[in-house]
Amino acid sequence: MPELKLEGVTKRFKQKEAVKNVSMNLTEGVYGFLGENGAGKTTLLRMLCGVLRPTEGMITCDNVDIRTLDGEYRHMLGYLPQDFGYYPDFTAKRYLNYLAACKALPRETAASKTLEYMELVGLEEHQNQKIKTFSGGMLRRLGIAQALLNEPEILILDEPTSGLDPRERIRFRNIISSLSKDRIVILSTHIVSDVEYIADEIMLMKSGRILCQGRMDSITKAAEGKVWECTVSQQESDRLNDEFAICNLRNVESSVHLRIVAEKCPVKGARPVEPGLEDAYLYYMGGERE
Repeated sequence: MPELKLEGVTKRFKQKEAVKNVSMNLTEGVYGFLGENGAGKTTLLRMLCGVLRPTEGMITCDNVDIRTLDGEYRHMLGYLPQDFGYYPDFTAKRYLNYLAACKALPRETAASKTLEYMELVGLEEHQNQKIKTFSGGMLRRLGIAQALLNEPEILILDEPTSGLDPRERIRFRNIISSLSKDRIVILSTHIVSDVEYIADEIMLMKSGRILCQGRMDSITKAAEGKVWECTVSQQESDRLNDEFAICNLRNVESSVHLRIVAEKCPVKGARPVEPGLEDAYLYYMGGERE
């Protein structure tokens, strides 16, 4: 099992620092990078894939710079970008066989792996269907299959559930979870539930920096005593919404039920509640509202 290590990794584009001084060790398991769009997640993943070079710092695999490993590192890698390329007039089977050839898999191995991974992602019944007829969920599953063809030890997924309906998102999470044994699985997302259920370790990312990292219980612990629920009038709700981060709002007859992230009791009668990952996310992001 390889070990990935990032040491002081920074990436600049002209005057903008997209990733700022990131250091961490990654071994077997699922790692979820959680942050809003523009937080630097995709840039960081592209550096982990070797597509971009860090401006400063180093990424190593088993203590060897991934740039030195070159082809040997790429052989260990499976990558699903947010927007992956495909040939719309290819069938799923032809597409996977083509990519297997690009990855220099022997023909017999390519045929067996194509079938194996189409079955894994639930596309075996659609293997002779043209890709242009696929739904968004089917396309993402095809993307997972292509990333697995070379049996990678490191699997990197960028916004893998973007645009999927809830049922497809659950299916996709289950597939990712099943792949985590004996692999490093790295996924980036801005959807809290994507990492809440499957990530062994969560990294909250904002403005190119890792704000915190750890297991979910340690992430949520910091928000203990800072999450409140209350039922107030519409007028009071409007005032609180302007002043605090509202995690949830629900109209109840003539009143409004609120879940609020705040350092102190935000309004008389509010009661503290156990924080979840969404609450902790808002807390770490400084209470910013969309």
